[in-house]
Amino acid sequence: MPRLVLLLSLAVCTSALAAPPLPRHADLDLNTARQLADASLSHCSAALTVLDRGANLLLSLRADGVGPHNSIASQRKAYTALSTKTPTRLFAERARNSPEAANLNSLPELLLLGGGVPLFADAELVGALGIAGAGGAAQDEACAVQAAEQLGLKTSL
Repeated sequence: MPRLVLLLSLAVCTSALAAPPLPRHADLDLNTARQLADASLSHCSAALTVLDRGANLLLSLRADGVGPHNSIASQRKAYTALSTKTPTRLFAERARNSPEAANLNSLPELLLLGGGVPLFADAELVGALGIAGAGGAAQDEACAVQAAEQLGLKTSL
């Protein structure tokens, strides 16, 4: 009997120390970031940035002949798309039409200009892609959307 009590006590203690069940999330990895970069550069010549779901830099590239300022712009576009879960062109339009959002452009991390898209696997945000220097905001966005779609990722819900 004492042996049974000891075993039950150990079982209770062990289960109390077990980690709680945590949610599992899809993650954008370096391999996928490289595929996004290749897909992007097959559609346009630009600077691009890929961020994971936590806004960590996975990849940043600048095509030959693209101005160096576009590297920073692509990173800010990716961050804006990720943090707002909205393509940056759409977010910029909404901000321009809302007096309450007029000061969003004063946040140094955000760039209210088309070319950044959030990346969703099914309905889960997994990262973001920012494109800059492809010839304007519309071209930047088109390049990002085409690259994401080529890999089967959604850019909006």
